[in-house]
Amino acid sequence: MPSKIVSSDGATADRPPAAATFAISGQLLSAPKAAAGLHLVATPIGNLGDITLRALQTLAGADVIACEDTRVTRRLTERYGISATLTPYHDHNAATARPKILRMLAEGAAVALVSDAGTPLISDPGFKLVREACAAGHPVIALPGPSSVLTALTLAALPTDRFFFEGFLPAKQGARRHRISELARIPATLVMFESGNRVQETLADLAAAMEGRDAAICRELTKPHEEVRRGPLSALAQAGATLETRGEFVLVVAPPPADAAVMAADEFDDLLRAALKRGSVKDAVAHAVELSGRPRRAVYARALELAGQDRGADGDDAA
Repeated sequence: MPSKIVSSDGATADRPPAAATFAISGQLLSAPKAAAGLHLVATPIGNLGDITLRALQTLAGADVIACEDTRVTRRLTERYGISATLTPYHDHNAATARPKILRMLAEGAAVALVSDAGTPLISDPGFKLVREACAAGHPVIALPGPSSVLTALTLAALPTDRFFFEGFLPAKQGARRHRISELARIPATLVMFESGNRVQETLADLAAAMEGRDAAICRELTKPHEEVRRGPLSALAQAGATLETRGEFVLVVAPPPADAAVMAADEFDDLLRAALKRGSVKDAVAHAVELSGRPRRAVYARALELAGQDRGADGDDAA
């Protein structure tokens, strides 16, 4: 946002903003002033060379860059000679930082939102900020770029026509195994994040629940020590003891066979009843279709039957 010039008679005026610049391979380039609004800028997941020209122009031309860790983003801006004002925006300060950013947007500022690596909002903070910026009528502009989800998916040598991104699995073993049993029914390639200190246990749990499937372990993608292991889940789990656990992991698992058995009727009804208790019929049907592999029309019909039975039971109890 432009600063103010105060003249000798006390009048004020906007100071013309200094020309924004960035540098590539020693060549200094100018960047236009970024348009007012919230710019969602994808940044490299490892290799700092994986940045788009549009991203550099926006980071250089923005009034402020909201970032998870200013130290991480500073390495990127310094690499490309960008003089930028950085402000932290992360899970721990979002409640207080978000109103300040919304005020900047209301004043006509150009705010660039970045995560430490990859595309903002994907397992990173930013959803509430985007939602509130949209609700307030501020422009929200997405600048596509690097994503560890898509990078791992393309490297895994597994089907890419349909995939399900899980994010991080639960840390506790019981909850993790339960979630994996749900994921096992989804007719799509699965993509998951995992930390180094849990990756070996997670591989063992995946192999137990999804026996016979192929998978890939992607570690430190685009970084100097990038490693991709491919093969049957059982073999990858057995070799887990020799896996280097330092770094960031993306696990990719093949979909179930096309002739995989459909969920048993009793188990399906239990699943659907639990989903109906948590939300609407529409949401329950979507959840049950995803996990059971059954046709949507049949699931919807059964949801209406179960909802009617439950209402009847509640009426009997009340009587």
